[in-house]
Amino acid sequence: MSSFWLVAVLSALSLGALHVAAFDNSRSDNLAVYWGQNSYGATHSDTANFQKTLSTYCQDDSIDAFPIAFLNVFFGPGGVPSIDLSNICSSVDDPVFSGTNMPDCSFLASDIQFCQSKGKIVTISLGGATGAASFTSDDQASAFGDTIWNTFLGGSSSVRPFGGAVLDGIDLDIEGGSTVHFAAFVNRIRTLASGANKQYYVTAAPQCPFPDAYLSTVLNAVAFDAVYVQFYNNYCGLTSASNPNDWDFDLWDNWAKTQAVNKNVKIYIGAPASSTAAGSGYVDASTLANIALQTRSQYSSFGGVMLWDASQAYANNRFDAAIKNAIRQSGSGPSSSNPVTVPTSSHTTPATSPTTQPTTTSHSTTVSPTTTVSSGSCAGVSAWVANVAYNGGDTVIYNGHLWTAKWWSYGDTPGGAAGDWTDDGACTSFAAAVPTAHVAAKSAKIASIPTTAA
Repeated sequence: MSSFWLVAVLSALSLGALHVAAFDNSRSDNLAVYWGQNSYGATHSDTANFQKTLSTYCQDDSIDAFPIAFLNVFFGPGGVPSIDLSNICSSVDDPVFSGTNMPDCSFLASDIQFCQSKGKIVTISLGGATGAASFTSDDQASAFGDTIWNTFLGGSSSVRPFGGAVLDGIDLDIEGGSTVHFAAFVNRIRTLASGANKQYYVTAAPQCPFPDAYLSTVLNAVAFDAVYVQFYNNYCGLTSASNPNDWDFDLWDNWAKTQAVNKNVKIYIGAPASSTAAGSGYVDASTLANIALQTRSQYSSFGGVMLWDASQAYANNRFDAAIKNAIRQSGSGPSSSNPVTVPTSSHTTPATSPTTQPTTTSHSTTVSPTTTVSSGSCAGVSAWVANVAYNGGDTVIYNGHLWTAKWWSYGDTPGGAAGDWTDDGACTSFAAAVPTAHVAAKSAKIASIPTTAA
């Protein structure tokens, strides 16, 4: 009897596994949520709500896509890139591969594979506020495509930070530097993926001012599967959705249909998952859901919603689940929710739209090291990042406190034994801050840091 029961249970589990819905990029109810930066931990000290390992966020069907943030160093020691995943894995807290500054995060392989077994996709996001994002030639960019393919995707390398896990693609969150030659990089990834036995995705996360100051040339040059437009930290953010002069989803929709290489590219509404996840642009779940539903009813390029980030969403009463449930469709049919009216924008065509420089960087605010910050105020200050060097006087947020570097510092945690930082007290204001964890005021200086053997 027990053997029969065991066989029946295993059969049921097998059938269930067969019916796991795979990610479908053609749908218009997908939810993408960034993971890796412990944004909640940058502004709060209650560690119970700090970012958890990736598998924690894959337990249900709320989130469909996880861009892992960030690969923020392109060319580190040994010419190898580096990633920083805040409290989960970094070059400071974990072993690194010999001769490089790439942390060994292979313990995350099972998490990634678990999420993929649930029909979700997991990609690597390149850039961020400290991303050293630039190439000197098409050849260098193409070679970097081979590096990323071999390090994270379908290739092979002695440096595989996620072990045997094979990610599902790349995401470009380029917030500075030059994007010249980036088309060669993406095209190389596309070429390598063309003969693979699985689907690979290419996405980007521009800011909402159209065209994006950093990514527009790349977006127009190569095919993207989805674009996670960040409708926050700018005048065109979600709080301006009722203002047709500012809300510009129509420009992105028009770009998708008339300029994009892939005319089936999906446009997502990118949103903060909490009031402490961005400097501006946060709206509650009900408002965001209504904006999303109305936008979907008007624009066929709509693909879903993107949130920054998982830690903020879970701490904010499962903001992710609320949004997914609101926009969820039955099959390919429309949602039964009743959206409020969002005025149709009346913008000029993309050809005549101004090339507006973003007022802030995506996900984080790049702050000049000379910025004067009043004691306890974290407005406009970014959070400490493990694999970035700081000079004396630089300010960061760490565990909800404002810290000032006493002198040059690299890899020494604020409040740690090295004593590199002065604690300026608990943050009293985040009004203008974009408190993304592990984002610094300066570009990475990894190349000047001595390497550490694994």
